[in-house]
Amino acid sequence: MTAAAGGATFSWNLWSDLSQMLSYQFMRNAFLSAAIVSVVAGVVGYNVVLRRTAFAAHALSHVGFAGAAGAVVLGINPVWGLLAFCLGGALVMGSLGQHLRDRDTVIGIVLAFMLGLGVLFISLYNGFSTEAYSILFGEILGISPSDLVVTAAVGAVAVVSMAAMYRPLLFASVDEEVAVARRVPARLLSIAFLLTLALAVAVAVQVVGVLLIFALLVTPAAVAERLTVRPGSAMAVAVGLALACSWLGLAIGYYFAYPVSFFITSLAFLAYALARLATGQGIGGRRRRLTVES
Repeated sequence: MTAAAGGATFSWNLWSDLSQMLSYQFMRNAFLSAAIVSVVAGVVGYNVVLRRTAFAAHALSHVGFAGAAGAVVLGINPVWGLLAFCLGGALVMGSLGQHLRDRDTVIGIVLAFMLGLGVLFISLYNGFSTEAYSILFGEILGISPSDLVVTAAVGAVAVVSMAAMYRPLLFASVDEEVAVARRVPARLLSIAFLLTLALAVAVAVQVVGVLLIFALLVTPAAVAERLTVRPGSAMAVAVGLALACSWLGLAIGYYFAYPVSFFITSLAFLAYALARLATGQGIGGRRRRLTVES
């Protein structure tokens, strides 16, 4: 988690300020990366909220931390370790947690093991703790051009995967029993979705880190779910909100010497609080019925 650029002064000339901000390569990389992650997080995150698999997203982020820490120990790019462990963890969770009643148990077991593994890798690392720290809290201002290419490629695979299984996955998410009766491969879809979620987690971790993964992957989608019952519209709202929080957080972080992740997560939380007030729903507000698009 890198601090702001430092020394920048807000002039109220928005065009001049924007030009100055984008004159730095690291800021351009950050804005592009945030855009990619926002699209992935909005599309995948809506299905996370719909399927009530936020715990799986949380667990996969910690699984990814173990993989990234292991990669750091081996001296390779943490992104590859992050991807490998996220995909492996998703496959294990999807294969062992066949039924809803034991899925959380399996996820919890995998999470505990991976956290222990991550601690082991960190203890074996003899260098500075900067890389491990960035994995935990995000390093959006430190994304290199090569990391940006990897992020774009992984994000594209995630979005294409979601598009390919959109309708059957939506059917299985709304009523799994009926979907199974209609011969929809619900178990295979569950595993495929967890693998896609693993890709989304891997790209989002670079922006907000392991500990703040809900900021982009869950919160915008939770807001969108309250504003519309149409899945397509909800995903569009989630993408737009994630993008607004990311870009505005980056812009604010450029002028203030505080972690960018703090601004992104704060904006996302504010949007969620405002959405609850706007829809007149308290903490125990009832969910509206989902409208499945024909």
